[in-house]
Amino acid sequence: MGFYCSALNSRYHGCHANRMSNPDESRLEVGMPKRVAVLWTGGKDSCFVLHQMAAAGNEIQLLATFVPKNTSFLAHPLAIMKAQAEALGVSHLEIPVEEPYREGYERGLRALQEEHRIDAVTTGDISEVDGLPNWIRECSGSMGLEVITPLWGIDRFDHMRRLIEEGYDVLFSCVKHCWLAPEWTGRSLNMKWLDELGSVRKKNGLDLCGEQGEFHTLVTLAPRFKQRIVLQRTSIESRAEFSFLRVGGVHLCIP
Repeated sequence: MGFYCSALNSRYHGCHANRMSNPDESRLEVGMPKRVAVLWTGGKDSCFVLHQMAAAGNEIQLLATFVPKNTSFLAHPLAIMKAQAEALGVSHLEIPVEEPYREGYERGLRALQEEHRIDAVTTGDISEVDGLPNWIRECSGSMGLEVITPLWGIDRFDHMRRLIEEGYDVLFSCVKHCWLAPEWTGRSLNMKWLDELGSVRKKNGLDLCGEQGEFHTLVTLAPRFKQRIVLQRTSIESRAEFSFLRVGGVHLCIP
């Protein structure tokens, strides 16, 4: 899942487990290059949309992560996001937000538009959650900032298979026990585990891409990474409802 995330929350904020409600507005169109900010979690989908937006000729200006006050980034540690940005050669901007969150997000998006001259933000959203409207689209609507979701409605299995085939190294960084057993934590996505996810889906209806928060991911290598992310002193920690990968350190090395 995608922009920032604590262990069990949505991409945006724990109060807003939202997605866009109008898929017709999400299509990636090839035209005049745009100055784009990627709303970043460091997971598989935000990494993939960065690749798609760049391949379509857009200028990736920065990675942006909304950071609510007193939030724990268990599934997507900020240190790893910073390392990913360095590996990509793109700046990473942390945007602090606090209550009232609507106003905080609007200020952050307006700053992207006015201070960083961003034409559009892109997200890794694939589908709605609970039928709710997209939080980022709602917050950006009044300022005319374009929100692009290239993955909207994509076939889940095909998307996950493409990640594997195109060389994305994806780790399961957090799993909810009601969907996946704790031992899924820390696994690397490959065809064996993708097929196993399919088997789990048949039993409990799990979304293969984790769109309902069933699991979260971290990417340690992707096609546009100039360096690999190396995780140090890792361990798996379990709590009542979820397990996550604890990372003690991170460094970069040549792939």
